Amino acid sequence: MSHFSLGTRLAVIIILGSLATVGSVIYAAYGALLEDFESNLSAQQASETARVSNLVSQNLELRINVLDQFATLLTDNGQLLSPEQLTKLLKKQQKLRELFPHSLNVMSPNATSLAENIYVPGRVGTYFGDLPHWKEAIKIQRPMISRPVIGRSTGVPLMMFIVPIKSDSGELLGLLSGALRMDHTVLIPEYIRSDASKDAIFLVVDTDNFLFVEGSSPGRVIEDLPDPGENLLIDAALSGIRFGEVENASGETLIYATNHLQRLGWLFIRAVPKSLATAPAEQSFIRFFLISIGVTLGILLLTYVALRSTTASLTQMTRRIRSMIQKPESSRRLQEQGAPEVRDLAHAFNQLMDERDANNQLKDNFVSNVSHELRTPLTSMNGALRLLQSGTTGELPERAKEMTTLALRNGERLQRLIGDMLDFNKLSNNKMRLSLQPEDLRELLTETVSSNETMARESGARLITGDIPNVLLKTDGHRLRQILDNFISNAIKFSPENGLVTIQAEKTDHNRLRITVNDEGEGVPDGFKHQLFDRFAQAEVGTTRATSGTGLGLAISRQLAGLLNGDVGFFNRGGAHFWVELPIGDTSHPEGQAS
Repeated sequence: MSHFSLGTRLAVIIILGSLATVGSVIYAAYGALLEDFESNLSAQQASETARVSNLVSQNLELRINVLDQFATLLTDNGQLLSPEQLTKLLKKQQKLRELFPHSLNVMSPNATSLAENIYVPGRVGTYFGDLPHWKEAIKIQRPMISRPVIGRSTGVPLMMFIVPIKSDSGELLGLLSGALRMDHTVLIPEYIRSDASKDAIFLVVDTDNFLFVEGSSPGRVIEDLPDPGENLLIDAALSGIRFGEVENASGETLIYATNHLQRLGWLFIRAVPKSLATAPAEQSFIRFFLISIGVTLGILLLTYVALRSTTASLTQMTRRIRSMIQKPESSRRLQEQGAPEVRDLAHAFNQLMDERDANNQLKDNFVSNVSHELRTPLTSMNGALRLLQSGTTGELPERAKEMTTLALRNGERLQRLIGDMLDFNKLSNNKMRLSLQPEDLRELLTETVSSNETMARESGARLITGDIPNVLLKTDGHRLRQILDNFISNAIKFSPENGLVTIQAEKTDHNRLRITVNDEGEGVPDGFKHQLFDRFAQAEVGTTRATSGTGLGLAISRQLAGLLNGDVGFFNRGGAHFWVELPIGDTSHPEGQAS
């Protein structure tokens, strides 16, 4: 992390620590949440089985009570009504028939059938006293409900409701029974069955006879319980443990609860998949996790912003110092804000920038003044040398003519260097003024080649023009020639002996014109490409070719191109190709810098 800023490192440390803390809390909270959901689900199953058991008990109690009250109507003057009267009376009882849709029967004191509301061949007159539930009814002479049995006459599973018929003196006159077919009668409410068919498993087991009463298989009501080990849910329920967890045959974990109805010996069992507890727990955990992460990230973001604001000024100072190194002409200042130490550092940096700008201004003024002072006498000297060279003052000896030519060439070079320094000073201070007017491109480039032919010939290079479109360009011709002169001067200096320097032009996209000067040299070195257009930059410092210039030519060219709403650049392809690109027919120019 050594390459990260201080603020970033502190933020990462805080973020990792906070996430670890939040993760630990969330993990512990999830365990507690899951345990609560499982406990609630177990309690729900226990409550549901108790409720269903109570509903069934109330249902049975209602039926036996109604049957007991009806039994009091079956006697007259201490005697049981005649079979005909009993049959007629039984058939009139619509309410009883709804409660006992299979049959209503009146038995003699020894359990012989005397009357029935629904005719079944051979049932009247049949003796039932040998059956266990009838024996018990005769013995206890109280209302009772039998366990599920198979009807002797009907052969279907029945539940018998039996009440005694007694005289006022308490003598047993007979027995009244109502039968329910277990495969037709619904003791458990339909909405509970529907609920069980969705997610829950609901079973009713006769623990005394080890029979399924309800819920084992669709369409089957009374059947034997599976052998031990075949159904782990039944095994767990019969073990006496009222609630807990068990796996089914497919490996799914179930949460179950039981409730025992003592009157019938029935065990109500309800079970649901444990996933019903884990799914909402996971959903709650995910919501809690996302909210926690969101809040944590919000806090961490604020912390990070606070740290960044503390270190932003330091980062900005670093960038400004680097920018000052790369672009010395930059004069931006730092904002003196933030922590006191940061403000003091920014203030010290701004003071340093003020001193640097003052020194630069002093230097520019000195260069400008000296250049102006040198240019006047230099212009006179060059003029005198031209007169001598032209023979105006008389024919010079050959040796004197050579010395005059050499002095004039160096004087003109010196004059160009002084011109470059003055132009660069104007550009740096935004004092360069342009004169935009229509220029014939072919004529301009021809003049440019003509003015540089002597230098090319003296350096052993050839200067020619390539394809030039017929374009009328609105620009400052003097400044455009200055850009091209710089390009041609560089191309000549770095061309091999008898090398060819070509100037050509072409139209590009977006209504622009590109003028290219290319040579046959080695091209721009890779390590020099990024500072090529910087001031005082020279590709071959220490060579005789490098000392022939100030290193300002390309920097001036870039700034002049910007004033002309254009751009400059280069590429290497069989030599260096320097280009300037300008708009065609664009008469706009920077305000206050054109005339």
